[in-house]
Formats: sequence, C-alpha cells, structure tokens
Amino acid sequence: MYALIHANLTRQFKGLELLLSLLDEEFELLCARDTDAVASLEFSIHELLRQIAVERMAIKGTMQGTRLLEYAGLLPDEDEAREITRLYHLIDSLEQRSSRQASRNAELSLALLDQSQSLLSFLHKQLTPKQTQCYGRGGRLSDSRPGAALYSGRL
Repeated sequence: MYALIHANLTRQFKGLELLLSLLDEEFELLCARDTDAVASLEFSIHELLRQIAVERMAIKGTMQGTRLLEYAGLLPDEDEAREITRLYHLIDSLEQRSSRQASRNAELSLALLDQSQSLLSFLHKQLTPKQTQCYGRGGRLSDSRPGAALYSGRL
C-alpha cells in the first residue's frame, strides 16, 4: 500500500513541477506575444492538468476517505511517514506557486486582450470618414444626411 501511495505522490510532484515550468514558459511567450506558441502550449497544460486530476482521483480511491497526513501518522516506519509528509508539503507548495503563476498569466493575457481591443477600436475610428461640412453646387453649405435617405435630388 505504501509503495502505491508513494509512487502516486511522486508522479503528482513531478507533474506539478512540469506544470510550473510550463506556466513560466507560457508567461515568457505571452510577454513575447507569440500567440501561436501560447495556443499550442495551452493544450499541453490542459492535458497535464487532466493527468494530475486522474492521479488525484486514484489516490483518493486508494485512501478510502483517510486523509494523507493521518495515513502518514499511522505508518509504523518513521522514515516512510516522513517521506509521505515531505511529499505532501512539496505538492502543496507547488500547487500554490502554480496557482499564483496561472493568475499572473491570466492577468497578462487579459491585459493584452484589452490592449488589442482598444487598438482595434482606435484604428476603426481612424478609418471611418469624418463628417465635414463643405460647400455644394449652389454656393451654400451642403446638408449631409446622417443616415440613408428615401429620396435624393431636387424636386
């Protein structure tokens, strides 16, 4: 039983280490504005998260409602208990760091989205023709109709 739980915790630990490195890489790509690389990296992150969730569900089924630290306290060998507790705290620390990095990545991507949207609005505003008043054929200021008109010309 110990070997199964230890192997599961080790896989979770390694998976979370990889997740943190992928999130750091994603942040660098967001700073470089390499959207294609970010999109492909997102698929890897989502797949890794799925695998970590599968590992979590497997250990939850193995533990049958017993908390991990309680299990570590019940182990007769003190070295094994210390190893389980160490892995538990390392996993918790990596989860916290990964969560903070994911929040930073989300903030940066939303800021880039807002910046792109405002740039697009600015360019659209620059392309639309301005309403200017000009003189018509009769020497008077011409009437510019704001929208579509049913009739045009003289009567």
